[in-house]
Amino acid sequence: MATPNYSYEKRQRELAKKRKKEDKLKRKTTDDRPAGIEPAEGESAEPSLPPVGGAGPAGGGAG
Repeated sequence: MATPNYSYEKRQRELAKKRKKEDKLKRKTTDDRPAGIEPAEGESAEPSLPPVGGAGPAGGGAG
């Protein structure tokens, strides 16, 4: 039987740990976006919904 390659296994663990750390940092920076900055194209901070009740405040409406 061949002997285990501990160096290879250690390197794989280190790479996985590094990848996980980078993903976490990336997730953290995208989640903690300042309020004044618009989301990147393709992303949306909140879903845009049409106003409820027809005409908005500037619409005049019934009155």
